[in-house]
Amino acid sequence: MDLLSLHLTIAYQNKPPVLRELRLDLRAGEVLGLVGHSGCGKSSLALAILGLGQVKGATVGGSMLWKGRELLQLRERDWLQLRGRELALVPQSPMSSLNPALRIGSQLEEMWKLHSLDKGRDGREQIELTLRDVSLPATKEFLRRRPAEISVGQAQRVLIAMAILHRPSLLIADEPTSALDAVTQSEVLALFAELNSKLGMSILFISHDLASVYALCHRIALLDGGAIVECGTPQDIFFNPQHAFTRKLIAALPALPVADGNSAPKADKALTGRARS
Repeated sequence: MDLLSLHLTIAYQNKPPVLRELRLDLRAGEVLGLVGHSGCGKSSLALAILGLGQVKGATVGGSMLWKGRELLQLRERDWLQLRGRELALVPQSPMSSLNPALRIGSQLEEMWKLHSLDKGRDGREQIELTLRDVSLPATKEFLRRRPAEISVGQAQRVLIAMAILHRPSLLIADEPTSALDAVTQSEVLALFAELNSKLGMSILFISHDLASVYALCHRIALLDGGAIVECGTPQDIFFNPQHAFTRKLIAALPALPVADGNSAPKADKALTGRARS
């Protein structure tokens, strides 16, 4: 059974649907890349999966099965049992997503308390473990810092730590490397690959960066015109694209990744090295 199975239409008031009869499945333990141009509905889809489409005024229709359970029929109190615990989000802008007035430790503690099943349990041990999972220091000095006192890369790792604190089954990463320099971007991609491998965590990796999705994902889905127009392995998408939109994206790359026949690329693999013929 798929972990998540979508058949969705998403529309905003007095506007044509941004997503029309979109169909997409995500398997347990899979890293699925979702690629599309700006404004094509990628973030709308992420919010819908989290039951937050109404926050932006969206109407979500169709079906959204999570482990065989229909999510579109849930009440808000049911969603509160899923968000942060089974479904979690890493947003794209670390500095604007963290509260500038609160210390890092306080923000992690709030996330723990909000989603913990055991309200009386102290979350310090889990917070320290999770900080080590994302290669951040679990020291009192670091936890007392505020967002302005850490780097953008560290801030992104803090957001990832907050998202995985309760070991969700699905991590939705919405353009998580767009604000990072090339070196930090590579480190964060390697971190996502490690989380997938070490924790068995499924990841929906939303990006417009084709090199990143090639490096990280087991499958890549292309979103255009409100629907998934093509979905396949990185090798299929990059070296045997079938849809005109996919071919257009691939043609825009200055160079293709190295094709080695692996079905699951690694984040530290060289992304270029063979020019298009």
